[in-house]
Amino acid sequence: MSGAGGITGAQQGIAAGDIPVDTPRLPAREAAESELSKPIYHENDPNFLQRALNQFWDWVAGVFDAAAGAAPGGPAGLAVLVVIVIGLAAALWWRLGTPQRSTRSTDALFDSTGPSSAAQHRTAAEAHAAALRWTEAVQERMRAIVRSLEERALLDPRPGRTADEAAAEAGRALPEHTARLRAAARSFDDVTYGGRTADQSAYLSLRTLDLELDEAKPLLPGTSRGATG
Repeated sequence: MSGAGGITGAQQGIAAGDIPVDTPRLPAREAAESELSKPIYHENDPNFLQRALNQFWDWVAGVFDAAAGAAPGGPAGLAVLVVIVIGLAAALWWRLGTPQRSTRSTDALFDSTGPSSAAQHRTAAEAHAAALRWTEAVQERMRAIVRSLEERALLDPRPGRTADEAAAEAGRALPEHTARLRAAARSFDDVTYGGRTADQSAYLSLRTLDLELDEAKPLLPGTSRGATG
């Protein structure tokens, strides 16, 4: 009787609406996400930069894996190709030297601190030479040469003129010195843009040219070389 009475009581409870309630899926998921979002679960997570770096290196590894699969000989062949590329790059760097600037500033020949006279450039050149700073001495002596030609009206003062342009223009007025003017311009370009270092010989060559040009007679327009005296 008691067993039957228990079953009857349970049936009565169900009939009364006492059905066990299950938590719906959506609220359960939201509750789990809320719990897992607490800081205590993320104390050891990588930061944004670390995650970005991990993704980058994963991408690099994928690229190398793909290249290794395509390269003859697999990873060993890829390593040989990398060594060959590095060797070619080193050979080009050694052959061509330091890359030169593709563009030059408007004060390529003269400093932007303001115009100086030929005498001032010569004084600066001699001071650099006395201190064995031959590169700076060559630069100042070339500036002295060009400024002197401008002061003598053999060259029109023109901002932004390069050493090569000055040598070409001066060579038309002083044809006997054309080759040496071009050589002086190359020396200036080598130490200013080519990353090379001047020596005493280079400076003395420009110094001698400067002194000779200071006494040279220009070729007047309409006058042939044989007519100069």
